[in-house]
Amino acid sequence: MKRLYFLSLIFFAVISFISNNNSFAQTLYFCEDVDADGYPVNESSVFSIPKDGGYLYTLVRLPYEVDCYSVRYEIYRNGDYDNTIYVDVEKDWTWFWKKITFNESGTYEFYAYDCDDNLLTSGEVKIKYY
Repeated sequence: MKRLYFLSLIFFAVISFISNNNSFAQTLYFCEDVDADGYPVNESSVFSIPKDGGYLYTLVRLPYEVDCYSVRYEIYRNGDYDNTIYVDVEKDWTWFWKKITFNESGTYEFYAYDCDDNLLTSGEVKIKYY
């Protein structure tokens, strides 16, 4: 009986550890705005824009300080290279955002890299015309 109790305790400890680690992962959000505390407003992976273009925000949240003064997004549209965008940051920031204008529909893949070319996070957003 004690062994079953001990195994159950270990099981719940492992599940709790995994759950807590996932909440501190680096994340890339696509959203309509970013609040003053660095959280996404109306986050989604699909947005509709007019044919003459529209914008949305990308928000990166990290469980650590970025330790750089600039990060970059490598952007691919429908699998092909599209653009590189640089974001000025401060070394002690744990989150940062960028307002990005889109002029074409498609599926966009974003890869965020720090100043040492380490991948911070990545994400995908679909842009449609309305």
